[in-house]
Amino acid sequence: MKKLLLTVIAVFAIAVPSMAYDAASRVQTIGEQLLTKNGISATNVKFMVVSDTPNNANFITTRVINVSSAELAFAGNDNEVAAVVAAEIGHLVCGHASKAQVMSLLQSTANTDVTTNTTVQTFASNYKTTKQDKEADLIAVNLMVNAEYNPLALIVVLTKQTGTYWDTIVGRPANAEKALNVYDYISYVYPAKLSVGYGCNEYRTFLAYAENIVTQRKDSKKLTNKYNKTYAKAKKNTANKIVKFKTRGGVSGWDAVYGLLNGAQ
Repeated sequence: MKKLLLTVIAVFAIAVPSMAYDAASRVQTIGEQLLTKNGISATNVKFMVVSDTPNNANFITTRVINVSSAELAFAGNDNEVAAVVAAEIGHLVCGHASKAQVMSLLQSTANTDVTTNTTVQTFASNYKTTKQDKEADLIAVNLMVNAEYNPLALIVVLTKQTGTYWDTIVGRPANAEKALNVYDYISYVYPAKLSVGYGCNEYRTFLAYAENIVTQRKDSKKLTNKYNKTYAKAKKNTANKIVKFKTRGGVSGWDAVYGLLNGAQ
């Protein structure tokens, strides 16, 4: 009887394939959760998955937040989808895309040759510099915590991606610098979240990489002071940006400026 039961279960398992996680189908629901749980209006806001580099400079008029399908490919659960979406909202809170558009429009108006070989579209699509990514990632951590998602998922999504040739040589995870930035911020602002952990190989690999760096910092008063100063400032700055974004009705200062300049053309 026991053998028969096991056989039936095995046959059923073969006949009914496991359902793969569909990250794209979860973007709208998770995006709305991230906004509403952080006191940001989600009314008429649509999340759209795009294959090219997301450009959200026109959010003020379209109310559409574009999310990269390439990044969603590394998301295997709701926490990881939240990490991808929250990072994009983080860029929006900072106004990174609209800032690039504003600068390009102003330079074009001033008749400089900056746009000779670089169109406004290209300028906007390349706005995600490392510095901007790191800023958006820290805002994403705040958004995820308030929406009850595990912020360590952001580290996992970053390190799941394809690393550089040099990363392989020195034995570090992909996006190690950005992942460590997220880890350090969580350890400073949300230390209890570290004890929750994250059960996957990517996170364990990252911890093995980060352990020596964290130990060296703890053994150095200079490095510890720098860490405390850096993330105390980051905590204040990210909170201020989120508050201003909310009080403006879900619009960054750069979004407002770009809307005025674009409308005046």
